[in-house]
Amino acid sequence: MLAVAGGTAGAQTVVNAPGAKLRWLDKMTGETADIDLLPGQAAISGRLTILLDECRYPEDNPAAEAFAHLTVTAEGVAEPVFSGWMIASSPALSALEHPRYDVWVLSCLTDAPQIEVDDTVDTGEDQIDPVDEEAPVNDGG
Repeated sequence: MLAVAGGTAGAQTVVNAPGAKLRWLDKMTGETADIDLLPGQAAISGRLTILLDECRYPEDNPAAEAFAHLTVTAEGVAEPVFSGWMIASSPALSALEHPRYDVWVLSCLTDAPQIEVDDTVDTGEDQIDPVDEEAPVNDGG
């Protein structure tokens, strides 16, 4: 039996980010969209639902890299079409294999995204409720 001693030499410290910026592409129409997601949030683009599970980046150089764990489901397909880590600098290393759509990681968000809240006076009319961070988000598309 071979024993391997693990050390921290060359190891890079990564931290969890408060969100991620992804890019979505419809290969048939050429339509693209940049999507900002918080962990646990999902966006619907085309016939895909993209869920961000987690995003991590190097502690000493946040702009250098992004590692995002995504779960992507397609309309009418029971199992996820992708579930795993995507790396911003190497999108082909772990890519979504889909005939029509492409999704890749651009970066982790290093600052918590601001949620806009309507500050208008309550007139009893319809009002916009703040977004529930745990609820799925429909990003159009």
